[in-house]
Amino acid sequence: MTIIIISLLLLASLLPHLTFTAHVNVGIVDGTEARPNSRPYMVSLQTNGQHICGGFLLSDEFVLTAAQCRNGYEILVVVGAHDLRHIKSSDVIRVKSYMSHPDYIPSTFQNDIMLLRLEKKVELNHNVRRISLPKNGEDVEAGTLCNVAGWGAMTTGPQSYRLMEAFTTTKNQTDCHRRWKSKFFPSQMICAYGSGGSCKGDSGGPLVCGNTAVGVTSFSDPLNCNYSERPNVYTKISPFIQWIEEQMTC
Repeated sequence: MTIIIISLLLLASLLPHLTFTAHVNVGIVDGTEARPNSRPYMVSLQTNGQHICGGFLLSDEFVLTAAQCRNGYEILVVVGAHDLRHIKSSDVIRVKSYMSHPDYIPSTFQNDIMLLRLEKKVELNHNVRRISLPKNGEDVEAGTLCNVAGWGAMTTGPQSYRLMEAFTTTKNQTDCHRRWKSKFFPSQMICAYGSGGSCKGDSGGPLVCGNTAVGVTSFSDPLNCNYSERPNVYTKISPFIQWIEEQMTC
């Protein structure tokens, strides 16, 4: 009887560790696994077979992502994916041209936005679809419930093979600026915080409010990906609508 009690006590002491270990391989911080193909606009950007960033389809030929995702190597775009361990070769597409915003500043993440033109048009279907963008200059009200998704990492863990998602709420621009100070540019950035958030590897993915992609995942606190004192920051898409349209019609 004594041995059984000791064994139960030992198991109880290990439970928090076991729970944490099982939770580490989660992409979006404190997120949940997305229903397969429930976000058909999501794409995985990969270099040398490794996921590096997220992105999203604007049409059968163009992907929107973050300028920081251009790493100097060839990027392949994976469409229609959920579990990155199971990718069909037909869903992997090469990039024909990279169009980073000409005023992108890596040190401050200003103008952190990039268009990718695919080498071939994708077939739009139930698993592969475009997402709408806001109108030129349109703002998102503070307190709007939105969501993010990606194959990124936990703060202390590896990236996720499966697409994860989480809800987040947009914050007041003045409050964002107070928390991030000179790193936050209200005219072209949005910050948001919720029960879950974006992390390393989620850059380039969309901040979606309703059925519209209003932001591009840009940066977060380097030590804590979902930190209330420094909410995650997204490039606001609406100021760049004219630039996006110009690039897509070239």
